[in-house]
Amino acid sequence: MVRDYVCRLRTVHARCALTLRSPNRKCGRLASGDVYGKFDVLFNRVRQIQKKSGQFDLLLCVGSFFGTGPESEALWQEYKSGAKQAPIQTYVLGANNQETVKYFEDVDGCELATNITYLGRKGVFTGASGLQIAYLSGIESSSEPAPAYCFVAKDVMSLRTSLTSNSKFKGVDILLTSPWPKDVWNYGNAPTDVNVKTCGSASVASLAASLKPRYHFSALQGENYERLPYRNHVVLQENAQHVSRFIALASVGNPGKKKCIYAFSIVPVSLMDSAELVKQPLDVTENPYRKSGKDAKTTAGAKALEEEEPAQQFFFDLKRQQGKKRHSDGRGGHQAKQPRKHPQPTGPCWFCLASPEVEKHLVVSIGEHCYIALAKGGLTSDHVLILPIGHYQAMVDLSSEVVEECEKYKASLKKFYKSKGKRYVMFERNYRSQHLQLQVVPLPLSCCATDDIKESFIVQAQEQNIELLEIPQHTDIKQIVQPGTPYFYVELDNGEKLFHRIKKNFPLQFGREVLASEAILNIPTRADWKACKLSQDEEESQAKSFRRDFEPFDFSLED
Repeated sequence: MVRDYVCRLRTVHARCALTLRSPNRKCGRLASGDVYGKFDVLFNRVRQIQKKSGQFDLLLCVGSFFGTGPESEALWQEYKSGAKQAPIQTYVLGANNQETVKYFEDVDGCELATNITYLGRKGVFTGASGLQIAYLSGIESSSEPAPAYCFVAKDVMSLRTSLTSNSKFKGVDILLTSPWPKDVWNYGNAPTDVNVKTCGSASVASLAASLKPRYHFSALQGENYERLPYRNHVVLQENAQHVSRFIALASVGNPGKKKCIYAFSIVPVSLMDSAELVKQPLDVTENPYRKSGKDAKTTAGAKALEEEEPAQQFFFDLKRQQGKKRHSDGRGGHQAKQPRKHPQPTGPCWFCLASPEVEKHLVVSIGEHCYIALAKGGLTSDHVLILPIGHYQAMVDLSSEVVEECEKYKASLKKFYKSKGKRYVMFERNYRSQHLQLQVVPLPLSCCATDDIKESFIVQAQEQNIELLEIPQHTDIKQIVQPGTPYFYVELDNGEKLFHRIKKNFPLQFGREVLASEAILNIPTRADWKACKLSQDEEESQAKSFRRDFEPFDFSLED
């Protein structure tokens, strides 16, 4: 059984700033990725952060703290002797290779230098503030006896049992591991420049599933990856629980200047109000580890988890049968998965490209799944719409291939408008509309800055009692709203996004009203598209001109 406290470190831990803070204060902490012996680079950066943002309580280092070369070893002697000193109480994990085992003389943890402490192979450190930090040093080994820099399955089991055996256990505040958890990207945003087939430890994933850390830090991959927060309960089947955040940090002093230090504030779970603790952010996803059901407490629970459909990863649809059960073909076999039927309109549609109602003279580009058309009664002569060729009501209804092509059109338009000295604003109103219309309105760079545009949307929304929320840039709108839910959505050219869930009435021209206002384009009389209608000849002329100018940027014309 792992001890709840590292007794041999009590004297060292007593000097930690955690013990000097009021127990109910929300204090700042820092976490860093692999240091690889670049101690001066790390601590100089920490000094800069503290000078700018104030004092932090501690620094948690995951990954490889020590380097393997003679330069890093010589530098370490300066810290060990006291000639140099860390500016903050620093906690590090153990070795991840044989070359650095020599620096960790006591496997159960010890003080390595002034203000620098090795936590130990595995355990739980609870500060006087109540903050609970679980840690597991080394990399995973499947064989025993394992090298000194590895952990094995029984290490993970003992750490898990030491915590989850308590009936009042809700989860730890922080989990520190050097390897990433296997499959942490399931149901969420995928990491870039990482081989998802080989990256990660299944044992670490199992540990994270059980310990439910509010923050989980890892390193070793040389990449910064911040996964969308994920929930620790099954919606409509379990009581609400807090969300978890996984953050992988790049190595200190990396040439690509990828994020290697993460600052955060956290109130210990033991001190939080239950209602506040379980609040779910807009971009929360399903638990990535539930795909295999390894963290289920019962066989039935595990089976239910295994049968969850990825298509329902963010919301439960009570009208749809859950699970992956296939129907028999009557011959003892199973029917192959049927191709998805193309959605069809329930009546005449002005925007389905095959519809006789569509005004084809406004079309300026046609791809495989989407097309671009000039906006009828546009705010400006180059105001366009991105539309799906087939019938989809909203962005949240789009299939993956349509989303992919839509993103390509966004990128092409961004380059096109930039060549004209303009930036764009995109918005969608999924309310009293039958077919998705992603409005793309270009604005002169001299008109106003992106921040001013964002402020105008927020201020005018407040004036009309509209709650316009900012959502994370990496969040897909499908992750925060169910199909069929009315909403208004804005995307700025720098990637920032604003969102409003429509509950009652909503002004149909709101997006145009903001952009036409004095604060932006200063053409308030053009807020209503009906006041901007042109003759068909004028529309055809504008379409021809746009089509000609856009041609060098139009990927649909490529072979």
